[in-house]
Formats: sequence, structure tokens, C-alpha cells
Amino acid sequence: MNDQTQQFASDNYSGICSEAWAAMEQANQGHQRAYGDDQWTARAADEFRRLFETDCEVFFAFNGTAANSLALSSLCQSYHSVICSETAHVETDECGAPEFFSNGSKLLTARTEMGKLTPQAIREVALKRQDIHYPKPRVVTLTQATEVGSVYRPEELKAISATCKELGLNLHMDGARFANACAFLGCSPAELTWKAGVDVLCFGGTKNGMAVGEAILFFNHDLAEDFDYRCKQAGQLASKMRFLSAPWVGLLENDAWLKHAGHANHCAQLLKTLVEGIPGVELMFPVEANGVFLQMPEAALEALRAKGWRFYTFIGSGGARFMCSWDTEEARVRELAHDIKAVMSA
Repeated sequence: MNDQTQQFASDNYSGICSEAWAAMEQANQGHQRAYGDDQWTARAADEFRRLFETDCEVFFAFNGTAANSLALSSLCQSYHSVICSETAHVETDECGAPEFFSNGSKLLTARTEMGKLTPQAIREVALKRQDIHYPKPRVVTLTQATEVGSVYRPEELKAISATCKELGLNLHMDGARFANACAFLGCSPAELTWKAGVDVLCFGGTKNGMAVGEAILFFNHDLAEDFDYRCKQAGQLASKMRFLSAPWVGLLENDAWLKHAGHANHCAQLLKTLVEGIPGVELMFPVEANGVFLQMPEAALEALRAKGWRFYTFIGSGGARFMCSWDTEEARVRELAHDIKAVMSA
């Protein structure tokens, strides 16, 4: 294997899909107005409104950390708190960015079931303390699909939204792999967001065939007030914005976003099928999106690494995560499954 061989460590390893690449090439012809006043940014925003069947406010950021952090900071004050799962990306992998951009809003972790928040868990955290010495809960953030590959159903989202409304909380969705959730459930984007009570969605493009770029969609217009100023202050207002927005046009206009997510999901299901039944290999979580989480002996994981495979592990647990991408080849999935079987029988 070499550095260009397809790997399963992250769907960030993959390149740019042809639809996004073609749109960027078209956007590169001639001059366009700067800072988002261009035709590509307008087209992308309109494509999102068409796709989500509503007149949402649309903004663009360079990456998911900025998108999540700025969205959360717009939903709360510095003395508020944000309820999230203990495995949430905003809690474990964003270097304190949500607290930084919100000037100190605290993250409060809640227990999960298969990586998913529940109304009961949210209520427990929100009502734990209500005195002035404790940061006041103001927002719930959930991840779709979750960090362990599980997917919230519409009825689960509606139940969480109802709890949020009862407690006076806004509902934010980290949709780094939102496309994979839609592909798995066969639900429309609207059914998994505003129709289920989600106030703000950060829609991920990087993991689904784009070079860079996330979209932030406000379904509640009031919450988007002055958000453009937040983006500018945080260094997220691209001067040549068309190169952030044009790839979205390529992904959205002919549903390439859904096709690519469906392919990644299919490859994950194939890997699951191929490794099921191998003695000593156990699925840690149901395979619903584009990730496969396997429990294996540490010696076997080291043997896989020695064969050149790259994947993420959970220290001391024997757990490994294998992510499939929009461009993953089935033959490569079969090679991985073959080597897993080989190291387990060695």
C-alpha cells in the first residue's frame, strides 16, 4: 500500500467528487462579486431552500468546527449551557471551540443510548440544577448520524424537540453526516430537520465529496439575526465565497449528495456482512450510516496496521472504526474483510 491507497480511517481521506469539481471549474470562469454577493452563492442558497422545502437562512463556513461553534454561539449567551452527548464531536474533538466562540457557554454531557440522546436524558441534565450559580441550559445539540454511526428516526427527533420546547431549549443538529442519515432512512431532509422541530442544521459537505465547506441552515429566521457578522468576526466570510458555495450547487442540483451518501452506506453494509461470523470479531454498534465499529483483540488490530491499513481505535477498548467514503471501491472493502479474517485466524 502507498499513501494514495484507499483507507478506512476517515471519510475525510477521500478526494473531491466529480460534481463538486465541475461546479468549481465553472465558477472559476470570469470574475464574480466577492464576499457572497455572487450568483453561485445565491444559487446554492436557493438549492437548499428547494431541497428543504422551506425559506431557510443559509450561510457557509470552511469546516464543521466553525459551523457548529458559530451556530451554537448564536443560540445562547455566555452564561448559558449546551446539552450534548458524552461522545459529541463538540465535546471531544473541537478543542473547546464552542466555548470559545460563545465566550464561555458550558457544555453539559448527557448519557446516550447507542450514541443517541433521549428526552429523559436531556430532562435529567436540564433540571439537575436551576439555581443562579449553575450555567442555565439553553441549547440541545445532537449529531445526525451520531459519532457511533446510529441514526435518529423522525419520531425520536420529534420527541426530543417536544422536550426542548417544554424546557425552553433551542435544538441544533450537527449534520456532518446528515446525507448518510437521509440515505439510510429514505426520509426527506425536511422530515429530519424543521418538520421534526430542529431549529438549526450544520450540513456537512466535506465528508460527502467536497474539498471544504459546510452549510449552516437556520429554519428559525429570528435565530439567524446578525449571524453574518459572527461569520466575519470568526474568519469564516470567504472573500471568494463562490468556491465554497459552487460545489454545493454541483452536489444538490441533481441529488449527487444523496447518491454518494448511499454508496458510502452500501459499502459499510458490505463490510459488515463480510466480517459477520468471523470468530472473535463483534459489531459494537448497528451499522446504519457509513461507519463500521468492530471489537477485536489488540493483537489483531496491530496485525492489520502492519499490513498497511489505517483506521481509528479507542484506546484500551479493542474497538476500531472503519469509515467508508463516497468513492470507496467494493474491491477495497473485500480486501479489508479478507485481511481481518486472516489476522483473526493467525
